[in-house]
Amino acid sequence: MNPDLDEIQAIFFEECAEGLAAAEQGLSAMAAGDVSANTIAGVFRAVHSIKGGSGAFGHAALLAFSHRFENVLDEVRAGAIAPTPEVTRTMLAAFDVLADHVAAAQGHSATPDDAKASSELQLILDGKGTAPAVPADDVPAAPAAPAADEMGFVPIPAVIDDLDPFGFEPVAIELEDLDPAAGWTIRFRPSRAAMANGAEPFLVIRELEELGATVEAVDYDALPGLRDLDPEEAYFEYRLAAPGTVEESTIVECFDFVAPDSVIEIARVIDEVAPVAIEELPSAVVPGAPEPILAAVPAKAKADTPEVRGEAPAQTIRVDLTKLDLLLNLVGELVIRGSILADRLSPADQERVELPELSRLTRDVQDTVMSLRAQPIRQAFSRVPRMLRDLAAETHKQVTLVTVGEHTEVDKGVIEKIGDPLTHMIRNAVDHGIESPAERVAAGKAAEGTIRLSAEQEGARIFVRVSDDGRGIDRERVYAKAVEKNIIAPDALLTDEEIDQLICAPGFSTAETVSNISGRGVGMDVVRSNVEALGGRIEISSVPGQGTSFTMALPLTLAILDGMILRCAGQRFVLPLANVVEAVRPDPGQVKPMSPTTEVIEIRGAYLPVRRLSDLFGLAANDRRSPEESLVIIVDSEAGNVGLMVDTIEDRREVVVKSLDENFRPIRGLGGATVLGDGSIALILDVDALLATSHHSFTAKGVAA
Repeated sequence: MNPDLDEIQAIFFEECAEGLAAAEQGLSAMAAGDVSANTIAGVFRAVHSIKGGSGAFGHAALLAFSHRFENVLDEVRAGAIAPTPEVTRTMLAAFDVLADHVAAAQGHSATPDDAKASSELQLILDGKGTAPAVPADDVPAAPAAPAADEMGFVPIPAVIDDLDPFGFEPVAIELEDLDPAAGWTIRFRPSRAAMANGAEPFLVIRELEELGATVEAVDYDALPGLRDLDPEEAYFEYRLAAPGTVEESTIVECFDFVAPDSVIEIARVIDEVAPVAIEELPSAVVPGAPEPILAAVPAKAKADTPEVRGEAPAQTIRVDLTKLDLLLNLVGELVIRGSILADRLSPADQERVELPELSRLTRDVQDTVMSLRAQPIRQAFSRVPRMLRDLAAETHKQVTLVTVGEHTEVDKGVIEKIGDPLTHMIRNAVDHGIESPAERVAAGKAAEGTIRLSAEQEGARIFVRVSDDGRGIDRERVYAKAVEKNIIAPDALLTDEEIDQLICAPGFSTAETVSNISGRGVGMDVVRSNVEALGGRIEISSVPGQGTSFTMALPLTLAILDGMILRCAGQRFVLPLANVVEAVRPDPGQVKPMSPTTEVIEIRGAYLPVRRLSDLFGLAANDRRSPEESLVIIVDSEAGNVGLMVDTIEDRREVVVKSLDENFRPIRGLGGATVLGDGSIALILDVDALLATSHHSFTAKGVAA
């Protein structure tokens, strides 16, 4: 296949992913009761775009199914079919099949059996909203997709349900019923290279005709003689008239997959003689194009244009995520080289070579790259409503979802990796947390349970919480199950928090039977391992009879952070600057022992607990410094302010985070490692995890670089 066509098709599949996300979000909103015209139109546009591209690239099975799906949405949009819960459920099931078709078109899976979903959609069309059940045995088999020809194209069958050879349903339009004073005129000249790139201008014409447009004239003045004719070039210009009942946005959508160097003009006609005055947008000159691109905007829309509002029109470009990853790695290497220069040059030399200015520019580049990778966390939240409805139906429970903070921005890498933990936490909340309606009523609660999904940023971390108002954790049962499965000893003495953490142990489950939802003892274990692999931690809090809350504390970015270089027992560590409150050189008697293993420091009349970093990692146990010979860094943690005792502070530096999980193994209390300016390795402290596990003993071997 033509390499250029492969590239165009890759763009189509990217747009399919965006369309599927938009369709799922819209259908989920409809299932939740939002059946507004905008929501329905959004779903229609998404499926419509997928259908248009599938026809252009010859994906016959995807085209046939998306076309039927679009027909139902079109009727719902027009008000001919009411968006009842039954209709919405059918469309949600059809969405799953549509997603499978897209995956099959990409070559990721086999073509799905869409017979049942197609029949249910057709029954809705035939019954104008009524969707009677169809016995599975009576469903006709889906036609097999035709094989690709020698050029790599899949021919579109001439008989696929009610489609014509171009993949569009013929529509009869009574032109005399249309008001010509409210119509549209359309001028379309395909790019001369359109045919060579695999485009098919007639698909656009057919789609416009489906909307009721008619071809009024064809200009073929550019057509050369037979001897000079190039069959891979487009020479014709088309002029069409469309009824005024069609929205301009719908007409524009027909040109979604048209080559950018084509000529497209859309203008409103107010009578049969003269068109209304139009405002022409700035021409976009494309190299090699015979003339600039023109886009016409009705005069009535002038007040709504960004230029009139004083705003610059937004411009976007698609960038492969791997290129952003490469750019981020290069920025990281630039940061390391800056650290090397800072270590090797004297302060005077640093000023002479303008190293501070170079560091500032490097930071600006880093911030810009990070902003490019930042995405709203709603991308991870978007699948939860659909999943929750399926779980509620399977468990026969009533559950309401409340989401907060879905516009919080997080690094793209973090969003991609929290999908599985989020899924397991939601499944756990529905299956184990929320009670059945009868149990809730008997306990004096509303029959409908609530799951709250929230995200918020605090410093350099983001906190994602899944909370429910269910039965809470039965700690006696959890303890008994842990003993039964040999996870803990029968005589183990555990706090409530430690018992709660047992549900994240490998192989642990309180389910009596294995179901599609739980019982295998892998769900919460996956949550903890995945979160820790990201340099985060999982927190659990529960009140029996009132509910449970799971919190994922995650880094905003996995790449670069501001850190304080510490030295303790001959080793260097990096303390994230976001955790630092202040540093104190203790006066005699300011640090007081409370027991053989605990100390506190008095800070402005308040007493804070002190933890020696050397004790936390089991370093130099025989060489304990006095507090007056040390520094106490007050750090902010989930447990409140705590003093961290170290030997000294060496520097403040931007560091590039290297994953311990990928290069060694995950270690609780450490968020990664970094390369310092002299080439040595320093371990990055995860303050919250370190202090939460301070009762454990870390060995020097466990933290050796």
